[in-house]
Amino acid sequence: MPDKLVIVESPSKAKTIKKYLGTDFEVIASQGHIIDLPASKLGVDVENNFKPEYKTMKGKAKIVKEIKDKAKGKSKVYLATDPDREGEAIAWHIKNVLDIKDTDECRIAFNEITKSAVKKAVESPRKVDNNLVDAQQARRILDRIVGYKLSPLLWKKIKRGLSAGRVQSVALKLIMDREKEIRNFKSEEYWLLSAKLSKKSEKVIAKFYGDINGKIDLVNEKQINDIIKVIDGKEYKIVDIKKSERKKNSPPPFTTSSMQQEASRKLGFSVKKTMMVAQKLYENGFITYMRTDSTRLSEDAKKMAKSYIIDSYGNNYYLNRVFKAKENAQDAHEAIRPSRLDVDVSSFSSDEQKLYTLIKNRFLASQMSVAVYDTTKIIIQVENYIFNLTGSIIKFDGFMKLYIEGKDDGGKQSEESENILPEFNIGDVLKQEELMPEQKFTEPPYRYTEATLVKVMEEKAIGRPSTYAPTISTILDRTYIEKDKKFLVPTKLGEIVNDMLEEYFKNIVDVAFTADMENKLDMIAENKESYVHMLTEFYSPFITHLEEIENKIERVKIPEEETDIKCELCGKNMVIKQGRFGKFLACPGYPDCKNAKPIVQECDVPCPKCGGKVLIKKTKSKRNFYVCENNTNTEDSKCDFISWNKPNKDGTVDEHKKITRRKSTTKKTTKKVTKKNSTKSKTTKKK
Repeated sequence: MPDKLVIVESPSKAKTIKKYLGTDFEVIASQGHIIDLPASKLGVDVENNFKPEYKTMKGKAKIVKEIKDKAKGKSKVYLATDPDREGEAIAWHIKNVLDIKDTDECRIAFNEITKSAVKKAVESPRKVDNNLVDAQQARRILDRIVGYKLSPLLWKKIKRGLSAGRVQSVALKLIMDREKEIRNFKSEEYWLLSAKLSKKSEKVIAKFYGDINGKIDLVNEKQINDIIKVIDGKEYKIVDIKKSERKKNSPPPFTTSSMQQEASRKLGFSVKKTMMVAQKLYENGFITYMRTDSTRLSEDAKKMAKSYIIDSYGNNYYLNRVFKAKENAQDAHEAIRPSRLDVDVSSFSSDEQKLYTLIKNRFLASQMSVAVYDTTKIIIQVENYIFNLTGSIIKFDGFMKLYIEGKDDGGKQSEESENILPEFNIGDVLKQEELMPEQKFTEPPYRYTEATLVKVMEEKAIGRPSTYAPTISTILDRTYIEKDKKFLVPTKLGEIVNDMLEEYFKNIVDVAFTADMENKLDMIAENKESYVHMLTEFYSPFITHLEEIENKIERVKIPEEETDIKCELCGKNMVIKQGRFGKFLACPGYPDCKNAKPIVQECDVPCPKCGGKVLIKKTKSKRNFYVCENNTNTEDSKCDFISWNKPNKDGTVDEHKKITRRKSTTKKTTKKVTKKNSTKSKTTKKK
């Protein structure tokens, strides 16, 4: 019978660790937090040094009992929760439930779930780190105070069911500030001028630069026409050729933030999905811990990368690189990397394969040689005007043989490309084939995507790696923002909430203030700050201000968006409202008229089977599917078209998985009722 007990958070992590430990160990899962602040009230005694009122979480009583039962008679209990503040707090709660002494060395932690890492951790347990616990408690209490004191005010002044949070409110403000930039943006005209030139059979396109005195900005058509009058049909002469070598360094291995950004760009994953898939990979022992702001790699990891790169690509592709930690980084864990490289991914889900491969390639690329380009810049003179012709050739691909980093370009990924130029010499004369003026207008900044929002949150030190995903999920769930393709757009509700917070609670939505709070939480973790002092410093002015202005704030009515759809019952134009499950159409005459119905989106192509309208519907998990309006899901349906994929304009559908819907019939319902009655009769006979 096992003599030692190891407690982790998740069943899959427990299963993985069990493989590495002998028969002396039993491994069980707490399934996350078991103790927390009560959901129904503040749960913090602000008059008694912010003492938290912890309770067993709803539905966790059975797990707590199991943990106690399993711990009885064991010679040693190890708390192997995740290696971060949240994991430390879970370990602390379990320690208290089991009455383990503060001096007992019961805490073990590992950055990767491998046999060597797990066994090494078991051999060197430590005490639960109360500084990390205090930092987690301070964050939890701080967020609870903001949420439970501000949210009721939003219910009273705007609408019930709203919430305000310390980090989520700042994230909403960032999105709203960008929206205001876009609204206030004034587009300006500018022009580009290109010249298609040739020398024998070689053709190139040169870009206008300026004149012999320097660069000229082209701002209107008259300016363009004046230049064309001077240069049209004249001699284009190469006056200089500049050749140089350019080097491009490999990107560092993933942090949480950079992984979320790259998974969004390259895989189309949401931040939430990225973290869910990464969690599974970590718990099953395939990658290191996925909540980190460090780019540091262990010596063992570097040796693993070196061996793989040299064997796969050769010595000239390997380069031992060391990356400096960012200024605000906690640097508590390694970068995100594979635990090992000899993994058979065939048993992985499709999403797990994609993310694991991305992590693996990024890790290997970080230890590969620089890419080297030969760049050429040709300067062409026509009269007193200058055109430039630039090109580059990859001389040595280095890390780019394996990996090219994605870029944020309006939500589209752009990658390196070669522009190979013909062999030209100084003094060569090129023939003008065509002059190509092009009118352009400056564009407003792009709205944030999840990836770019995470990037700016990290840059401004808002939140930490563990908070990016839940922050974005919260403001989406509260319908403060919505997605338009990949872009995050504030809703009218989000705008109203943000305006109220900006006007009356500037500190709550102030980026610098929030970043300073994060810094103080870090200081608590390092035992440089008292969490009681930090909370007192925040709470006193916050609650005083709240009490002073509560009666000054007027109630705000959310404007309703009117549609041209008529109510079938009373003839009024229906309005769009927001409910628990999303937007719907409702009659503005409520409560006299209670007509309501779902919003049905129509596809811009007809049904490939019958030519009817194709409706866009959503599953419970908000995944789109496409169904013909004539598919009534009954035996007498005029059409049976339904698909995960949007029909193509040519009438075809790229089917990779067929949707089947059970048709409802009276006959089947009768059978179920008969069976139920039959069971009831049998029970009666037994009695």
